[in-house]
Amino acid sequence: MAQIIPIASGKGGVGKSLLSANLAITLGQQGKRVVLVDLDLGASNLHLVIGQHPGTASLGSWFTEKTQFKDIIQPTDYQNVSFIAGDSQIPDLTQLKYAQKIKLIRNLKNIDCDYLILDLGAGTHQFILDMFLLSPQGIVVSAPAVTATLNGYLFLKNAVFRLLYTTFKRNTPGRTLLDNLKKNSTSMQKLYIPQLVQALEQVDSETTELFKSRMQQFRPRLVMNMIDSPSDAEKAQRIKTSCNQYLGLEIDFLGLMYRDMLQDKALSSQLPLVVYKPRSVLGQAIYRIADKVIETPPRNFDADFDPASFSSDSFNSAEEEANSDYDFKLSGIDDLVAGGELSIGELAEMIKTQQYELIQLKKENNLLKSKLVKAAQAGFKL
Repeated sequence: MAQIIPIASGKGGVGKSLLSANLAITLGQQGKRVVLVDLDLGASNLHLVIGQHPGTASLGSWFTEKTQFKDIIQPTDYQNVSFIAGDSQIPDLTQLKYAQKIKLIRNLKNIDCDYLILDLGAGTHQFILDMFLLSPQGIVVSAPAVTATLNGYLFLKNAVFRLLYTTFKRNTPGRTLLDNLKKNSTSMQKLYIPQLVQALEQVDSETTELFKSRMQQFRPRLVMNMIDSPSDAEKAQRIKTSCNQYLGLEIDFLGLMYRDMLQDKALSSQLPLVVYKPRSVLGQAIYRIADKVIETPPRNFDADFDPASFSSDSFNSAEEEANSDYDFKLSGIDDLVAGGELSIGELAEMIKTQQYELIQLKKENNLLKSKLVKAAQAGFKL
């Protein structure tokens, strides 16, 4: 049975695909049969990192043309590594139907290999969380930047809540309590998981014990990328401390990856870094991470756990979800500030960064507007 390694990030641009591709190749070099899957649906570009031409065989063709799943598992130029491409040309792949998701998961689990590496999209979409929970040992990639640290913590918080709602099925006493709390988002977000577990034990002790057991099985791993100095490693400790204190979750620290301009050169050459410069600082960091992955005994959720069984039709409307997501993000900031993991100065830095990004977006928007006006005027004159 393949060991599934989902790799995710709360924020884009932190090196998630870089780690996915290079980890697959280093595991292959050590004699492990690896299948690398691009599940960043709607923004698939993992083939560029490994220099693999996706061709017509992809998840998109499998969903739309009803080809055999085995036919989209393509060989690569790298020892023991096969590849399943996504399909950025088909936007509907970002909104898989429930039946499609179940079908995909079943086919992924039936792949015969040693390691199945899933390169997931950034963010906390339900599909991403379900794919991440296919294994209790998924990897979250973060960076020292305040926004990346916050989003890394928020991703894990969302994963825990997804695990919570998957365990407490509808029409159980515990689920009724959760639904009542959810109606008052302020009350829900102020409750930390350890407190919530105590409340659930009072109304549904049996299911609560099952959830506690799954939380013990759940042991995600953290990689801190783009560090410039050893002091940046403190950010990893902040995420670990916050997860333990507010989520009742233990996470493992898998390794550090220093910022390295060679990765840009490797990408432009369409060669993975561990092939382009295996002895580079970043290359050696990835080899150490691969060694830890091999040395770590595999963990599994109990046989009854199935994140895909939690149908999306039980969620609120899009508007309610947006409001809930906003409250959820604010609660993450509250957690980190209250625990001292996020200083006021860092919070101010984050706000400044977001203000700068908004200004840049406004400039781009104004530029596009002016081009559209000119194009319209030119067309009118014709």
